[in-house]
Amino acid sequence: MKLLSFRYGGEQLFGPKVKKEEAVWDVIAIREELGGESGFPDHLIDGVAGGMEFVEQIRKLVSRAESSGRSEEFKRSFDEIEWLAPIPRTPKNVICIGKNYADHAAEMGAERPPEKLVVFTKAPTAIAADESELPVHADLTESYDYEGELAVIIGKGGRNINKALAFDHIFGYSIANDLTARDVQAAHVQYFLGKSLDQSCPMGPYIVTKDEIPDPQNLSLVTKVNDEVRQNGHTRDMIFPIDELIAQVSTYVTLEPGDVILTGTPAGVGKGMNPPKFLKAGDTVKVSVEGIGTLSNTFA
Repeated sequence: MKLLSFRYGGEQLFGPKVKKEEAVWDVIAIREELGGESGFPDHLIDGVAGGMEFVEQIRKLVSRAESSGRSEEFKRSFDEIEWLAPIPRTPKNVICIGKNYADHAAEMGAERPPEKLVVFTKAPTAIAADESELPVHADLTESYDYEGELAVIIGKGGRNINKALAFDHIFGYSIANDLTARDVQAAHVQYFLGKSLDQSCPMGPYIVTKDEIPDPQNLSLVTKVNDEVRQNGHTRDMIFPIDELIAQVSTYVTLEPGDVILTGTPAGVGKGMNPPKFLKAGDTVKVSVEGIGTLSNTFA
């Protein structure tokens, strides 16, 4: 199931994409008009802890709308909604994994791939939506860069999660662009400021539930800038696979429903090019991950 968060009629809502249509089911309206599914959450982040039971609740609401004879009343065209990030605000900072692809580590100057996790965070105020226009922050940086990534959405929280059980804690997957002010990053001992400029973490367009992506380590990842392919990677090339990321991070940090882990980026970032090619006003960046879709943003 492809789930998205959106704003319609001044309200923050969510629902599944309508199959074969450029529209979303307004499941909150279905619940209010047609009843059923007591305790159903008002926002997507409040439902992810329910895992596949939550997904089944959504299916029942959609089925109720389809059999009501009023189904068109509960569809919201993509043209009439404001897209939001699927998780508009995470419970804590967005958890990011650095240099998790050997080719990217090399282009950033590393002599060898990291032997232990490189972990940093982005502030939740960095989260932005698909199709939104984002600033290049020319007043703060002269080297704003892109990093296309697979994002993991935690459903079931936990601490000291066993690697063998890690996938039980995943609700689904999305796409993120870990936008980075390289000069700010270099000027500070830690990455936080250079990684956390406002709207520097667009995510979306959907969360795809884990039942539809049985092997997240078998997905292509492509980033284009103005239709030029810059990154052409594959999740099988991660140094630390997803189950290991969850196990290791949860050794130190309690994971909570709605937490987002960015799993690293392959080679092809602007800084790694000769000469470097950083983002400028007017650019469009599209990050595509197999089985999920394409995250697209323009810059001003």
